Parts: sequence; structure tokens; C-alpha cells
Amino acid sequence: MNGTPSLAYVPPATAPSWKRWLVCSPLARIVIFMVLFIALNRSSSALVHVLMHGIAKTPLSSALTYLAVVLLPAIVTYVFLVRVVERRKPEELAPRRWPGALGGLLAGGLLFSTVVGVLWLLGSYHVTGFNPHADWLPALLVTGIGAGIGEEIMFRGVLFRVTEEGLGTWAALLISALFFGFAHAGNPGATAWSSAAIAIEAGLLFGLLYHVTRSLPICMGLHAAWNFCQGTVYGIPVSGLKADGWLVSTRTGPDWLSGGVFGAEASVVALTLCLLCSAALLAVALRRHSLVPPSWRRR
Repeated sequence: MNGTPSLAYVPPATAPSWKRWLVCSPLARIVIFMVLFIALNRSSSALVHVLMHGIAKTPLSSALTYLAVVLLPAIVTYVFLVRVVERRKPEELAPRRWPGALGGLLAGGLLFSTVVGVLWLLGSYHVTGFNPHADWLPALLVTGIGAGIGEEIMFRGVLFRVTEEGLGTWAALLISALFFGFAHAGNPGATAWSSAAIAIEAGLLFGLLYHVTRSLPICMGLHAAWNFCQGTVYGIPVSGLKADGWLVSTRTGPDWLSGGVFGAEASVVALTLCLLCSAALLAVALRRHSLVPPSWRRR
């Protein structure tokens, strides 16, 4: 990178001042994304409610509803933000980036498997049976594809990327991580500790991964694999959400070790391993001199 920060978007110097503030500024673009996303989300919800009236609710239909009212609006809104507001090609989603999604999937599976392995060695994770009839498809659609793509668009593609362009990398990491942890505060079994753990282990890790790679697909792959392995493979609740896993498992020991009812994401083991990965990514960023300073220091 030759010591030059890589930013996806820089407001055009020729734009009038009102446009630079009301359209091009980081805060304006985040607000535009949120307003349009909420509008599309509510419209989709109303349409799905009409179309699904009288149809029995099943795990699969609920999963498809989630994709329609959350994932699809997030994708459409992001395309609008990039192509219409920022008037650029989405380099962070370019075709050459998508092979990285496979690397993300492998890394996510390996990382969470390591978490489980350490918990097993410490006597906290126990397999009590095998469930070949686990309902894996709804989990793949919601906690895998839905959360992996949708949350990475919102928290890394918009919140981290746009904040970094205005306030710099350090502020973007802090703000996006805090919001990511807060977004999980309403999940079943959530506590102040679990929200802080999510913010530190996942918010920082995904933010640094995006900063180093400038790729959303690799973040999406890691996020999806982490969630899918946690719930469907190892039978551990995903951010407090009940899991129907191929492995029937229990976790024992204090909540700080096992993660309690929230799942292994609230375990000090996951926190430690993810922090080590974040430290490695930060070392890469420091070696490249790629950390972005606030916009007023780039002038």
C-alpha cells in the first residue's frame, strides 16, 4: 500500500458545500443508509405479512421471511448508497474479492473449532449425542447467510467504512465495535458482559479484517462460518439463540468460561482467541502503515 491509506470514497472537491455536508459527509451517508433501510424493511415486512397470510409458520418460512425483510433491504440499500450517493463501483464487493469468501469460511470454521477444542480440553464442552436430523437449512439461511452478509454490510460496509473515512481507523474500530455489541444486547440471555465480549472479540476482529483486506466477502464468510459452526455443528446457542445442532452438547463451569446461556461467544476463551487474531491483523496494518488518520489531518 506504500504507506497510503486506501479509502473507497472521498467526497468530490468540486461538490458545493451544501452537498458535501448533506450528502457526501460520513454522517449524512450513514443517515441516508439507515433511513432507506428502515423504509424498505417496513415495506417488505408489510408485503410479506400480506403474502404469508393464512400460511402455516415453519422454521423455513420464518428464515425466508428474515431474508426478505432484513437481508434484501440491506443489499438494495447498500447498492443505492454506493452507486447513487457515492457514485462509484463497489470495490469492496468486486468479483475478484469473492474467492476470499472461501478463505473466510475456512477461517471462521477453524477459529470457532479452536474455541470449542479449548473448551473441551478445559472440561467445559461435552458432547452427549448426535442428531442427524438437525434442521440445518433455516440456520444456514438466518445465522449463516443472513447474519453473515446482512450484518457485515451494515456494520463493516457502512458503519466502519464510512466512519473510518471521516474519523479515522481507531475511531471507526471503537464505534463500530460498540454498536455491534449493543446490537446483540437484546438477544436471549444477553448481559453486559456478553455484549462487551461480542464488541471486543467480533467487532474489533471483523473491523480489522475489513481494514486489512478491504473486502466484505471475506468478512461475510468468516462471520457466516463462525455462526453456522457454533449452532449447527457444535450445538451451542448463537448469541443466545437456541441451536439445533448435529452434535448435542452441554457446557459446564462458570459462565465466564462456558459462556452460559448466551453461548461460547461470551466465553473468555473466545474473547482471548479472537483478540489474538485481532492483534495479528493490527500488526499487519501497522507494518503497512495503513491506519487512516481523521479527515482533518489528511488535508
